Amino acid sequence: MKWYQSLARWTLLAAVGLMGVGYLANGLSGDGRSTQPPPIPKGTSETADWMEVVADVDAEFETTWTRESLATAPDADWQTVSRRVSLALIGSSISLEDMRWLESLPEGTQVDALTERLLADHRFADYWAERLGRAYVGADEGPFIVYRRRRFITWLSQQLHDRVPYSQIVRQLITAKGIWTENPQVNFLTVTLDTTEKGRVDPVRLAARTSRAFLGMRIDCLQCHDDFLGNVTLGTNSDPLEGTQRDFHHLAAFYSTAANSIQGIRDDGKTYEYQFLYEDETEEVEPIVPFLPELLTTDPAAEKLPSRQQLARWVTHRENIPAARAAVNRVWALMFGKPLSDPVDDIPLHGPFPAGLDRLAHDFAEHDWDLRRLIRIISHLQTFRLDSRCDFEVTSEHEQAWAVYPLIRLRPEQVASSIIQSCRLATLDRQSALLVQLQAFGEKNDFINRYGDTGEDEFGQDAITITQRLLAMNGKMVNERTGENPFMNASSQIAMFATDDAHAVEITYLSILNRRPTDEEAAAWIRQSEQGVSRRQFVEDLYWILINSSEFSWNH
Repeated sequence: MKWYQSLARWTLLAAVGLMGVGYLANGLSGDGRSTQPPPIPKGTSETADWMEVVADVDAEFETTWTRESLATAPDADWQTVSRRVSLALIGSSISLEDMRWLESLPEGTQVDALTERLLADHRFADYWAERLGRAYVGADEGPFIVYRRRRFITWLSQQLHDRVPYSQIVRQLITAKGIWTENPQVNFLTVTLDTTEKGRVDPVRLAARTSRAFLGMRIDCLQCHDDFLGNVTLGTNSDPLEGTQRDFHHLAAFYSTAANSIQGIRDDGKTYEYQFLYEDETEEVEPIVPFLPELLTTDPAAEKLPSRQQLARWVTHRENIPAARAAVNRVWALMFGKPLSDPVDDIPLHGPFPAGLDRLAHDFAEHDWDLRRLIRIISHLQTFRLDSRCDFEVTSEHEQAWAVYPLIRLRPEQVASSIIQSCRLATLDRQSALLVQLQAFGEKNDFINRYGDTGEDEFGQDAITITQRLLAMNGKMVNERTGENPFMNASSQIAMFATDDAHAVEITYLSILNRRPTDEEAAAWIRQSEQGVSRRQFVEDLYWILINSSEFSWNH
């Protein structure tokens, strides 16, 4: 009986092993995915005129380049642009599986096909929820019990996946009511709960968050005093006015009614009071928007609404172009790694605006604040598809005019996700085995904790530190992911199943850098492979070297 059980176990193990070998070998040679991109959702690319917007924005940049006599970089190849799209939409480089799929598509269709596939992928919603969530609620864990950041990010991810318009998401945040666990959008408010004020939300912090995240302006600079330096200009184009302390607290007054109770956040009608600078006592402050008041005063229905609903209606009004500019600027920053108007949350109300910003903002507001439409437009722009390399000296003028693609250091989560993905042949997504997903999740979090999280400083470009470089070179994840493990690591699988050393080099480059090696690179590595080391050791060394290369850790 024992020998029979042993034989059965070994037979099962052999069958599983043969299936695994077949799967891995297939991963090296090609991929069984459909060569057709997912259908574009009805009502977006099929019927919209967004390519006209692309042409208009391209023309604005061309005008700038001509006026300033700036040469422009040539177009980048599709592999480079595809890597940009993947890093922007899911925060990771492209898997070998998807690279094989892209190579099977007709020339000139790869970038668009990848964009559509990723926009329909839950990884896009998950990644963008985390990135947008930092603007909405920050990166800290917040107050104990009354704040659940993970619940908020999960809710935001589902909203994005369900294609809920950006304007509707913003309205839900500003007007949220109820329990923070049952209604996760309430966490936008509860993250500011001040336990010293009988559990009320903090109108000042919410006004600051609203001005920066939704209006793209630093009106919160007026919290303590009037603007004496000309940093905040309100009013109208024809009658600009310097911002005052009252402007900020009128905005904060919209949130004064929100209070915490046994039923969660509710409106209790409390008025907002504040003692202004140089005043002897507090006074009641009524809720007034900082600009474009006519969007509310000319709306009869708005007058009867509670204050937070009035604010939400005003922020997402179709004619509130400053709010649309703020959204466009943040989406641009997520796509490129840096905002069109820098800083991302300090756009002058009356301009001047960089090329393309106003045209994109008007289109965004006119088309129901559709994030996917905006992403498609940006991914088609000439500026997004320019090379980062050129045969002329790149000056600050070229960079400011977007005449070359910017070199941007990857964020910690992009580095971690790209390492994890490049060390596996198959795509890591929600269809992957649960054990694989859990392992990737744990490794990513551990790497980010050690590498350093940038927090709310989304688009800072500080130089890489020695500690970060050492972590990439000698860290546990990199060593384990590039070491010998034929069941989990791509390096071992490539060494086992590649037809020859040249094939191994090609697959390694596709997996890590998402491109094929140049003839010079391939020849150099082949010479290196002939130095007497085993193929396993050669591929492991090649993996380690490419992961630690500057090309891997930068978006270019």
